[in-house]
Amino acid sequence: MRKALRWLLAFTVLISTLSTAAGAATAAGSEPTDIKDRLLSIPGMSLIQEKPYPGYRYFVLDYTQPIDHRHPGRGTFQQRITVLHKDTSRPTVFYTSGYNVSTTPSRSEPTRITDGNQVSLEYRYFTPSRPEPADWSKLDIWQAASDQHRVYRALKAVYSANWLATGGSKGGMTATYYERFYPRDMDGVVAYVAPDDVVNKEDSAYDRFFARVGTEECRDRLNAVQREALVRRAPLEKKYAEYAAGKGYTFDTVGSLDRAYEAVVLDYVWGFWQYSLLKDCDTIPADAATAGDEEIWASIDTISGFSAYTDQGLAQYTPYYYQAGTQLGAPTIHFPHIDKRLVRYGYQPPRTYVPRSIPMRFQPGAMRDVDTWVRHHATHMIFVYGQNDPWGAERFHVGAGARDSYVFTAPGLNHGANVAGLVPAQKDLATARILKWAGATPAAVAQAEPLATYDARLDGRDVEREPALRP
Repeated sequence: MRKALRWLLAFTVLISTLSTAAGAATAAGSEPTDIKDRLLSIPGMSLIQEKPYPGYRYFVLDYTQPIDHRHPGRGTFQQRITVLHKDTSRPTVFYTSGYNVSTTPSRSEPTRITDGNQVSLEYRYFTPSRPEPADWSKLDIWQAASDQHRVYRALKAVYSANWLATGGSKGGMTATYYERFYPRDMDGVVAYVAPDDVVNKEDSAYDRFFARVGTEECRDRLNAVQREALVRRAPLEKKYAEYAAGKGYTFDTVGSLDRAYEAVVLDYVWGFWQYSLLKDCDTIPADAATAGDEEIWASIDTISGFSAYTDQGLAQYTPYYYQAGTQLGAPTIHFPHIDKRLVRYGYQPPRTYVPRSIPMRFQPGAMRDVDTWVRHHATHMIFVYGQNDPWGAERFHVGAGARDSYVFTAPGLNHGANVAGLVPAQKDLATARILKWAGATPAAVAQAEPLATYDARLDGRDVEREPALRP
């Protein structure tokens, strides 16, 4: 009898064990294994398009986000993201330009260095990632950082290796703000050409920059063309009116064609140094006083763009100008080479470029808070600037409280400065730190070389070019 009971008990345990194992196997078998299915199993994630690319899977997706992360029950919107998938075992780079997201496959520099995956996020309120109707008070750096935090939390279960945040210009600012508000999310940050306008009304650093950038000959050429465009205001504005009429451009937001014309002209010198190199000075008219109207027009249009301050040119960038006028700040510079009688408006504030139906109020403490945090708490952060980029005149600094964080300047480079453009010792250090933070092997860290080979289609794009005075 006792033997029979022992046999019955053993049989019961065996059946229980087999049932548990079978249940586990069934559960495991029900979990998606294809990366597309894994991504789409995330609540709120939907597929817009999958595009083929050799060696990768590339997805354009929408992700449901709260309009207000403090009150998630008060409405949602769809935020556009893309995923350049390499392998779930590889590190992941979280990229944003701070503007619209491109839906063409591309790699940021840290993605190539780490041979990783890349998740790219469209900044909130850039279309199509804009709530309707839009409550503009919910467009701020904390809400945007919370968008990134929520995407990271959703994707971390899929991409469980190390994560790095990156971006250039406004995207570099975005990566920095994300680190400030959610410092435990990322294993490292690489912020390219990120402005740091701590005190909005104190911009003398820009005046000092323009007084010594490049060579005297180049500065004189640029200044002369800019001045001549204001001297010839009447005939060139007539040409501008014809140009605008032909394109169907209007000037309701900025207020007038005259105001838009001056804004474009005053952007000229800034725009040259932002996107050109010293060697490009040869393309600037050598003698502005004797140059024809068409030559002056063409030079200004090529560098500044006469469409920039039309209603049609401004519409895409309303979220940027709103943020510049509420938290980020905006530069103001002076023009000592131009007779004051020729300048009617000067550098105009962001309020000029935002429809009056959108209320704005500047918050002076926002950038001071981020700047203080970076100086005293930055950990695993790299800031890269270009020597000849005007946006680098006001930049981030790391202080005694920062740990394993660096600020580098690429000699002779502009707003497209990168790690590859640094002097060799700094390039090796930055590359090694990026690899270390990404969890690369000690051998790879010691070699300090990108783990992925160069791909002209993925890696050959310059920093996204925006009209001047937009970082």
